[in-house]
Amino acid sequence: MSLFGRVFADDEELGKKDDDRKPRRTNLSLPPWSTRKPSPWRRRRILYGFIACLALYLFFKNIPPPDHPPVSLRPHYTTSPQGSRQRQQYPKPVPETPTQKPPRPDKPPEAEKHYYDGPIRFESLAASLYAISRLRGHLQSNRNVLFAASNLHSASELIPIACEMASWDRNDVHFALMGRDDLELEEIVLLNGVDQDCKVNWHDARPDFSPWSTDFRMEVSVSAALGHIQKFMHPQVIITDDQAREDAFFTTAIRTKASELGRSVIELPKDASQNMMWIARLDSSSLAGSIFDRTLSKQFAYSVAAWQTTYVDILIHAPPRSSGSLIRLLRSIEAADYFSHRRPHLTIELPTEIDPPTKKYIEGLVWPPVDPSAASHTSQVTLRHRIPRRASTVEEASIRHVESFYPARPADSHVLVLSPQVELSPIYFHFLMYQLLEYKYSSTASFNAEVSSLMGVSLELPNMHLNESDMFSPPMIRPESTESGDSPEEPTPFLWQAPNSNAALYFGDKWVEFHSFLTSRLSLDPATTPGRPKLVSATYPSWLEYILELMRARSYTLLYPNFPGGGEAVATVHYELFQPPEEFSKPKSKPEGDTPISTLDPQETFQTDPNSHRLKHSESTPLTTKLTSLLPTRGTTVQELSDLPLLSHQGNEQSSAIFQTTARSFASDFRRQIGRCSATEKPEVEPMKADDLFCVHMDKNKRAGLRLSDSDTDKPLPAWESSKRSGRPPVVNDNDVIRQNEFEAHLRRQAGVSKGDVPGKVEERIDDDEKEKRSGEKSEKDATEDNKPESEDPTQKAGKDEGDNSADDVKAKDTILEPKEKLKGEKGVEEDFKPKNKEAEEKETPPPGRDRGW
Repeated sequence: MSLFGRVFADDEELGKKDDDRKPRRTNLSLPPWSTRKPSPWRRRRILYGFIACLALYLFFKNIPPPDHPPVSLRPHYTTSPQGSRQRQQYPKPVPETPTQKPPRPDKPPEAEKHYYDGPIRFESLAASLYAISRLRGHLQSNRNVLFAASNLHSASELIPIACEMASWDRNDVHFALMGRDDLELEEIVLLNGVDQDCKVNWHDARPDFSPWSTDFRMEVSVSAALGHIQKFMHPQVIITDDQAREDAFFTTAIRTKASELGRSVIELPKDASQNMMWIARLDSSSLAGSIFDRTLSKQFAYSVAAWQTTYVDILIHAPPRSSGSLIRLLRSIEAADYFSHRRPHLTIELPTEIDPPTKKYIEGLVWPPVDPSAASHTSQVTLRHRIPRRASTVEEASIRHVESFYPARPADSHVLVLSPQVELSPIYFHFLMYQLLEYKYSSTASFNAEVSSLMGVSLELPNMHLNESDMFSPPMIRPESTESGDSPEEPTPFLWQAPNSNAALYFGDKWVEFHSFLTSRLSLDPATTPGRPKLVSATYPSWLEYILELMRARSYTLLYPNFPGGGEAVATVHYELFQPPEEFSKPKSKPEGDTPISTLDPQETFQTDPNSHRLKHSESTPLTTKLTSLLPTRGTTVQELSDLPLLSHQGNEQSSAIFQTTARSFASDFRRQIGRCSATEKPEVEPMKADDLFCVHMDKNKRAGLRLSDSDTDKPLPAWESSKRSGRPPVVNDNDVIRQNEFEAHLRRQAGVSKGDVPGKVEERIDDDEKEKRSGEKSEKDATEDNKPESEDPTQKAGKDEGDNSADDVKAKDTILEPKEKLKGEKGVEEDFKPKNKEAEEKETPPPGRDRGW
């Protein structure tokens, strides 16, 4: 039977089929309704249905989408004669011009915008660099300052500062654009409102295809562009915008390449064009100074920004029971604006008993504030707690305060001394940095003699003199532009030879010299040191008295501010909680003769003591305006120190010549009275040392060397200059012993005495007859020696070197036996011996350098 017939049987056969193929029961015990196996034809039907469903699924799956290209544009295949596989044929690419986009490779979606990584070309940079050859950019030291930006936002922030700096004509200002923006440089300049008055040199340092370049290609292009700029310009400093506003590739490349080239980078903070316009008034030397590496065979100069290396430490001395004043000062320090500069290090000297409010506030003090970027935090607070309970003496208080700070690098590290009574302005650090950079590191400061005499900068304008006897009136100047004499005077900064303990910045090198001065000054014996009048009031700390002595001996001054109006100040001093210094405070005691309250007249009017310390001083409010409003306006010149008024410690205005003469006179008197130096001793002044003011601490050899510095030490000294007190030359070494014995033997042979006689007493054994006899025997020899050229008398030479030709000194030389070969009489007649003048011997002082032998 065929397969078709077996599957589809006829109706006639159905009955027979069922009867013939009825299954037989093998087990009679099973019922007829037991489980049966499925028929084969039912399984086949299930299989065929599954195959049909699969075919339908594949059909609908391969239907092309509606946006698929038509069949005419689909790739067609041809069979090669060799019967190889069919190949897909693509249309040929159209040639592109350089102005079109570069070909796009198969990149992930995130690199879809910046994908080009080809060779770098600067199409506009060479022309602008060759145009600045007149600015002496080939020199290592010049006036070039470079502003660099990576995008339009940073450019709009830096362009106003660059134009302002160029208007002051102290620098040659350049601006370079190094970003991806495809706008023309001229359009960017016009969009920022720049006109022809802005004398800035513009440079387009963007590479080709910059809008489509990768970050790596842009980083390499910034580094390469800065290298080309270095060859043609040698910028002293590179100024950029805040790191958050600049592109990451730009910041990384600028820092790396500038460090490699030895250039300094200044990253301005946010809103610098509004708050830091004063930086445009500084010259290139203020922002970057030259340092020489002497370890190399040739001196290699590289630039280190004074902006970055300058560091300030704050020193606060907190007296007892001053928690309110101290907390107010610390809050003003925290609220101040420090732009992008490092926060100052804070040193607080605490008393023995700390007030609970002070202790609680210091426990929560976090300085500097924690960086939001989760950078590592290092505390910049140092606490010094005093242990003894007794009141400090003047010397102890001075030592404790001065030794609280010592600079690691005196040229760059400075100390800001603050009193707890002070409240600082939010812009105090702006003012401090401007004064420091302008009058300490600028090019004009390096050639100004007054800068070497500048000891620091004061933030406070005092109302009283140092002794608080009179009110202090700051000097005024008349503008130079006005020709008429009736023009009003204007306030001006001034130089005053007066220290300040409320709010003043002292330079590091001067503070080191003050350490040296105080070490020698306090080591003197008070019993043998003459007293000096006190010039500083007891309301100020005791260390001001010592630093005033140093300032008078060295002609040092402080730069004091004087703003128009007088209502605002950088540092405000509050006197409502004033406390005198601990070393000058007296214990409270009940005054004698107090009147009981019951005996007072109820009609009496209470009055305030006019001598009260608080009423002597007026308070001003902290300055809140911008610093540029207090500085000279555009069109005027920056005030140099030589043009400012110069005041003595008494507040009298003096000329520079009189000021220096007074300082030399005071230093000479101080050496003689306090330092115990003789009139002829003039030690050499060493940098950052005050040892030349104190000869008492020098050893004998060093002092003798100072006195012999101006004389000829190669020749032996005559005996009459070295035997002043003992009658014989002092013994220094073996050679001096031999010379001394030979000289004494020579004197004995001439005098005809025995060995035991003392040379200084020989003249007592010689009578006048013997002198005339010896003088006659040698007259012929003396006459022949008169015809020879006369050599300069050593005593006269010493007198010339010392500048002492007085009659007393001439008589003092005739005190001891002298050989005739060494001395000639006033009338040209040689004598063997000179009579001893006892009166001159009592008045005689040893000439310089003669106490160490001959």
